[in-house]
Amino acid sequence: MTEIPDDLIRLECAAETARAKMAGLTGDEYDTQWRAWREASAAFQAAVTDHAARDDVTMSRHEIEQAAKKAVRHGQEDPAVE
Repeated sequence: MTEIPDDLIRLECAAETARAKMAGLTGDEYDTQWRAWREASAAFQAAVTDHAARDDVTMSRHEIEQAAKKAVRHGQEDPAVE
């Protein structure tokens, strides 16, 4: 299996952190944080797509996405849980 690049790990970590910050928010604060999560998530998805399109990558887009998510989610506790 090809190693997942650090930039994909950082982007997924940023998206997970933004998602976790939504916990307990309501109203405008929730909406603002939801947009931040959405932007971080979109950046991660775009980077995964770009990485999968490279000629030297043998993993499918889905495999790359899942490997990055697994690396982030298994490498730390859920930031939404206190």
